[in-house]
Amino acid sequence: MIPLVDLKAQYDSIQVEIDAAIQAVIRRSAFIGGEEVQRFEAEFAAYCETRACVGVGNGTEALYLALRALGIGPGDEVITVAHTFIATAEAISLTGAKPVFVDIQEETMLMDPNLLEAAITPRTRAIIPVHLYGQPCEMDRILEIARRYDLKVIEDAAQAHGARWRGRRTGSFGDVACFSFYPGKNLGAYGDGGAVVSQDEDLIRQIRMLADHGRQEKYLHEIQGLNSRLDGLQAAILRVKLRYLDTWNTARRRHATYYLEALRGCGITLPVIHPDAESVWHLFVIRVSERERFQAWLKERGIDTGIHYPVPLHQQPAYRHLKIPTGALPVTERVAKEVVSLPMYAELTEKHLTYISDSIWSWTHSRTVS
Repeated sequence: MIPLVDLKAQYDSIQVEIDAAIQAVIRRSAFIGGEEVQRFEAEFAAYCETRACVGVGNGTEALYLALRALGIGPGDEVITVAHTFIATAEAISLTGAKPVFVDIQEETMLMDPNLLEAAITPRTRAIIPVHLYGQPCEMDRILEIARRYDLKVIEDAAQAHGARWRGRRTGSFGDVACFSFYPGKNLGAYGDGGAVVSQDEDLIRQIRMLADHGRQEKYLHEIQGLNSRLDGLQAAILRVKLRYLDTWNTARRRHATYYLEALRGCGITLPVIHPDAESVWHLFVIRVSERERFQAWLKERGIDTGIHYPVPLHQQPAYRHLKIPTGALPVTERVAKEVVSLPMYAELTEKHLTYISDSIWSWTHSRTVS
């Protein structure tokens, strides 16, 4: 079997360091806050080329807290895409604001900057570009439009730890950026976790206060907040993993290059990376017209696949009240019916990649014969 993601293989490669980090936290009983959290926040801010970072409970709350700190709430509109995990829009809805969806580009499957201005209304307050599958959006164009209309930019970088746009790290462009440390991410915890980074240290202080029940000191609550804190165990684990992140991302890029070369001409649609982008290949997503049969073919051969994401957000029952008709986002709707994620993780071997590629070619040949 070749799984879509192999977290055990990653753990096996760094077991001694991970176990020592966990034991150190337990010995100190530093479970909430503490030195490991503080050190991770400083190290991750530096990694993202930003001035400040606050660890939070998960990626969804990172987005929600960022929006709250920017003053976005009922009556406001926030532009994003429907081809993403629901957390992106969910965080907008939780503030009382309304998500407004624009379509994506056919090639990159990322937000189409050409459609942003038409979606802006007097109620628009912010844009959330989603760096999906590990590839950064066209941040120069998005920022230029945001500045022209005085809009905030919140980067959803939940899948793009370490990616670069024109040499700069994702997370360093917008007013604020949000990360998830869900276990399967390029930088994943052993449970839930998230972070918010920014060049604005005052904004991070505001988010830190919101994430800790609206307080800066014990039992004195300046505002209404919530409980969303990165715990000491997860911070210690993430500190170990952060030291390996660039090495793992390099391996992912090597695997992606193998896929792209080995699968060229085999009848599936391969991912396209913008020439100014450096993807970290959180996922390797192809497009196949007969998706169910294709997945079944690979499953019979012991190859696990995934779909990210099969139902666009504007077609989810949770957003039926927005009354967005089918056909409103044609590229998003078309892509959602075809996307398939192939195995992608640093520990894949050339033997794995060859077997996966050969199995896909055998699918192609089987369709030609039939």
